[in-house]
Amino acid sequence: MKHPILLAILLALGPSAAGFAQKPPAAGQAPSPRAALPSEKPPPLPRQGGGTPSGQADLPRDKPPPLAPGERAARRQVSSGTGFVVASQRIMTNHHVVDGCAEMSARLPNGQEIPAIVIASDATRDLALLRTEADAGPILPFRGSATVRRGEGVVTYGFPLAGLLSSGPTLTTGEVSALAGLADNPRHIQISAPVQPGNSGGPLLDMRGQVIGVVVSKLNAGQVARQTGDIPQNVNFAVKHTEALDFLREQNVAVTPGNTDQAPRAADAVGEVAHPSTLFLRCLK
Repeated sequence: MKHPILLAILLALGPSAAGFAQKPPAAGQAPSPRAALPSEKPPPLPRQGGGTPSGQADLPRDKPPPLAPGERAARRQVSSGTGFVVASQRIMTNHHVVDGCAEMSARLPNGQEIPAIVIASDATRDLALLRTEADAGPILPFRGSATVRRGEGVVTYGFPLAGLLSSGPTLTTGEVSALAGLADNPRHIQISAPVQPGNSGGPLLDMRGQVIGVVVSKLNAGQVARQTGDIPQNVNFAVKHTEALDFLREQNVAVTPGNTDQAPRAADAVGEVAHPSTLFLRCLK
């Protein structure tokens, strides 16, 4: 019997929708102390032997703002996420960021938007690969060693809560908390670096600026609090870089290994490495 806490307690960091529309408070009514983040139903339970552990869901997709009167609902943004350059004209992100999208676009650090085409997607690993015709930026190196240690510092870089927070990228720091994910999911590592909807698909970097994971989900603190009476803090997850490397090799993508002699950097210097290679992704339907 599965523990009830494992049911629907992960919130996917997936795509984030631009703009969170809220109704104004009624006359005399105090405003709500916090805006409710969008949520997404958890995915179906996996078949034995693979897939996502029970209770894990992709990060919720942000909903787009309502159409203006008379505006045609043609192709429009329905969600957003983060991606990063892994090879020439190749971008990696999560499967749940691109799932169901008719078109994808990537916004470069200079503000230019370029089309991106999904060329491979793996729902089990929750990874996807996109192709661009234009140069998407410099390639982020992957850690050459498979070893990741508990307690080592990490940096996330991405675009959380598009339309609510800064339109530019956000950097957060933390540590590797555990070497497996929810219910001992061997494909994931647990991190303490804060992440939000829209961070999905972004790079998880070590303090040398090398990719050691792909941000994928966070624990649903509200659900856990209802089950246990306690609010968990900073329990988030990333797909291991070894899983990402296996996925890229299956697509015949040669990755750039990091320099093992590279000295550790400060978090701001790691952000400077990530910045030109990390892209805001839009999903259109």
